Amino acid sequence: MELGQRIRQRRKELKLSQRELAVRVGLTPGFLSQIEHDLITPSIDSLREISEVLDVPLSDSGFLVETDARSPVVRRNKRLKLTLPGSDVAFELLTSDLKQPMDVFMVELKPEDGNLATLLSPQATEECIHVIRGQLEIKLGEKIYRLTCGDSIYFEGIFLRRLVAAGNEPASFIIAITPSIF
Repeated sequence: MELGQRIRQRRKELKLSQRELAVRVGLTPGFLSQIEHDLITPSIDSLREISEVLDVPLSDSGFLVETDARSPVVRRNKRLKLTLPGSDVAFELLTSDLKQPMDVFMVELKPEDGNLATLLSPQATEECIHVIRGQLEIKLGEKIYRLTCGDSIYFEGIFLRRLVAAGNEPASFIIAITPSIF
């Protein structure tokens, strides 16, 4: 069962209409309908609001991601996709849930997406990025690093100033962040 279907199922368990839930979380009924039909992925903020109203902790992996409790494997077609407020950049969760002390995501960043660092407020984290495809430009403090396919960088999140796709092509990368920021 997909995320939207689980949201709809929980809403019905609580005997809430789609309109009631939409009003309580500050969304339009049409937007909530698209979420429930798995046509769009809600932002982290919307997901937090929905989980709060539905009385399901955001960290409840059974609500966010359909998982086999015995398996640490996350299948490609079962990954949770999260977006940050003000962005269309999707973070695909590579771990089975958000309860882990470390988040691991696969991200595709297009040049037109701009500076991803402005959406990730500086936090006391340790992060590692590995570039799968394309090029990234990363600014840590005042120093700029250009990474290409196969390159990796490890840094403290508090120093991240810029994270952009360099050149004209999208960049795909894996990012591991600890402690969890979501």
